[in-house]
Amino acid sequence: MKKTDKIFVAGHNGLVGSELVKTLKKQGYNNIITANRSELNLLNQIDVQSYLMKNKPDYVFNCAAKVGGIHDNNTKRAEYIYENIMIQSNLIHWSYKAGVKKFLFLGSSCIYPKNCPQPIKEEYLLTSELEKTNEPYAIAKISGVKMIESYNKQYNLNYLSVMPTNLYGSTADNYDLETSHVFAAMIRKFRDAVVLKHDKVVLWGDGSPYREFMHVSDLADALIFLMNNNEYDKNNPIFNIGTGKDITIKELAEKISNLTGFKGEILWDDTKPNGTYKKQLDTSKINELGWFPKIELDDGIETTIELYKELMLYNKI
Repeated sequence: MKKTDKIFVAGHNGLVGSELVKTLKKQGYNNIITANRSELNLLNQIDVQSYLMKNKPDYVFNCAAKVGGIHDNNTKRAEYIYENIMIQSNLIHWSYKAGVKKFLFLGSSCIYPKNCPQPIKEEYLLTSELEKTNEPYAIAKISGVKMIESYNKQYNLNYLSVMPTNLYGSTADNYDLETSHVFAAMIRKFRDAVVLKHDKVVLWGDGSPYREFMHVSDLADALIFLMNNNEYDKNNPIFNIGTGKDITIKELAEKISNLTGFKGEILWDDTKPNGTYKKQLDTSKINELGWFPKIELDDGIETTIELYKELMLYNKI
């Protein structure tokens, strides 16, 4: 990408999109276009067609999606499969029609089978059954991966898909306890317990599953790195992005508890689902191209706690 190329970031207000826009600007890209929901309805094919044909971006980052935690995925299954398929299909197809040079589709590590070998390689996709609690979301994302692959093969394009691990570390993250992911939910629960002087925090599951966590600024850096790299097989355009390290949910809870200053008791509600037992990504494919994450988990937890304090201070949650 040249610094003057027109870059469209779809989903620029979300966790990944907001960090990506910030990182692009830091790196000197000065022709970034974005559109709020009131300006562009990504679920509407005509709106997306009109926007992309009018603006003719050179590059498109698709960071727009409906996302949430286990409870939200499991109770709003129809919304997750419908909205994600519509958003990504509209963006991929009309980017091709508008002559976009390169398109980056943001998937998720949950697309991989529930019980596949660890660490998870890109080639394990579709080798066995999915985790049931987020199956509709995963199927939507898998369709996006296959759409990218199919358009590359039929139309000789250079589009790609990335599968990030669990993300954290932004004021744009979702801290709503009903719909948030585990990291943000823990930050809120433990920090709120300190402020409100509660002596107990209740967490879902039994704490045994393993998860890998990466700071969102590392992901933003990786996305730009890949958009500027062409040394990969265009017929297999899928990359895992992660840290290569995982911990149990219980260990994460203890880290966040300690770093927030919570002195009470952690209770585990094992009537609630754990989700997939282990989801550690094999990141050797992107590592071989020369990209590695920079932010260690403990440092990332500390900065995220401070971000959450700012949100509380300014009543933004």
